[in-house]
Amino acid sequence: MVLYGDVPLTQHTTLLQMLGAPDALTLLTVHLDNPAGYGRIVRDGAGNVSRIVEEKDATAEQRAIGEINTGILAAPTSLLRDWLSRLRNDNNSQGEYYLTDIVAMAVAQSVAVRTLHPAHTWEVEGVNSKAQLAGLERIWQQGEAARLMAHGVTLADPARLDVRGKLVCGRDVGIDVGCIFEGEVHLGDSVQVGAYSIIRNSSIASGTHIAPYSHIDQSEVGNNCHIGPYARLRPGTKLHNDVHVGNFVEVKNSEIAANSKANHLSYIGDSSVGSRVNIGAGTITCNYDGANKYRTVIEDDVFIGSDTQLVAPVKVGRGATIGAGSTITRDVPEGELTLSRTKQATIKGWKRPTKEKK
Repeated sequence: MVLYGDVPLTQHTTLLQMLGAPDALTLLTVHLDNPAGYGRIVRDGAGNVSRIVEEKDATAEQRAIGEINTGILAAPTSLLRDWLSRLRNDNNSQGEYYLTDIVAMAVAQSVAVRTLHPAHTWEVEGVNSKAQLAGLERIWQQGEAARLMAHGVTLADPARLDVRGKLVCGRDVGIDVGCIFEGEVHLGDSVQVGAYSIIRNSSIASGTHIAPYSHIDQSEVGNNCHIGPYARLRPGTKLHNDVHVGNFVEVKNSEIAANSKANHLSYIGDSSVGSRVNIGAGTITCNYDGANKYRTVIEDDVFIGSDTQLVAPVKVGRGATIGAGSTITRDVPEGELTLSRTKQATIKGWKRPTKEKK
């Protein structure tokens, strides 16, 4: 089989059909309203292919033929070797070796020459510019959108979707505009993906809602979770059922158990978070000392106040409460309130500096 490296959208179903007659020379051809520039398929009075004529060597009558050679063909290997050895370059105006000359050789040896037409002409369109590449990309994405909608997926705008891999969807999935899916992505039943979200090599279980502008990469998200807007799940993240990860929250290489939430402006890295944990706004796990990374463990039913820093390695015991504004450097006992703050003071008579006049 002869294929072209700059013809990206030829379908495997078409290629399989070409292999259906192993003893024949099979040509992939199409009919064009404007065949200029292509080799023409010349047929005899009975409609059988007799040869291919390149446009520069064609007569006016042959140039009027609308059926053109795409260059894609399948041939018996032993015969092809013989035909290639007999190609000449002194029988055309270009002085070139034409692979298409093997058609006349096949006819002379009474080898069947059959033609096959692809289901769509874009299957044989080549790429010679960035504009052509972009055009074929849109054709491919339109096909992906049609496939998804045929399986019941609701697309807010089929023209604003990019599937750069394999997207598998359950029932009643909704996808807003501008979303990008890369690698292998699985969306469970009733998943809703907000506008301009990017999901890469991840699985999202049933009932989960992803708000706009969320990024999910190599992560596993459970049932009925709420993600975003502007959330980022980095590789190694696993969220169990009913977890909330809100706006401007980043999670990396961490597992968060069911019914826990981090709703605002937090970083959770290299952590194991239990169930029913509340992580207040501005909380960060300090997991990296500049050379090594360490793990933070937060057990079930913990409440972490806003603006808390957990300096790993550290463990927060079950049911503990951490007061807002704390820097935690040692393990926190179960069921107790732990906080670290300097005493608030007021400096009477203090004056704010003013800018000196020049």
